[in-house]
Amino acid sequence: MSSLYGEYAYVMDAKGRVFVPSRFRDELLKEDKNYFMLSIGLDRCLYIFLPSKWEELLANNMAIFKSDNKEEERAFKRFFFSNASEAHVDQQGRILVPQNQKAYASLKKDILINGVGNKAEIWDAQAWKKYKKDVMEPSFEKFSKIVDL
Repeated sequence: MSSLYGEYAYVMDAKGRVFVPSRFRDELLKEDKNYFMLSIGLDRCLYIFLPSKWEELLANNMAIFKSDNKEEERAFKRFFFSNASEAHVDQQGRILVPQNQKAYASLKKDILINGVGNKAEIWDAQAWKKYKKDVMEPSFEKFSKIVDL
């Protein structure tokens, strides 16, 4: 079972290309593919999926997207899938981030790629720093009182 983990700092070039960690590219090679699926994510980041994980997401009639409010369900599916694309890996190990995705995640020059298990995320470095301070640290403190690893 593939898992993506770790935190990696990169600089996005002027054309919107960014390196993908070699460890993630190794997982992609195991699937005999040359592209990741790239989509908008929650919390104003981008999601990077291995093709197999993208297929799992679509399996079972996209059960993860089900909602009692069908209007909201349709709206989210439209937003999520219309902003998805194949991100082919070039010979240098980079992917091209489309302009609409860069704008959504407010990506500038300095970025972070974080593995979060079944996917990876691309964050603007400043947005990630703020998210860690405002959301992750308080959540971690709360979970440290109820989870024993």
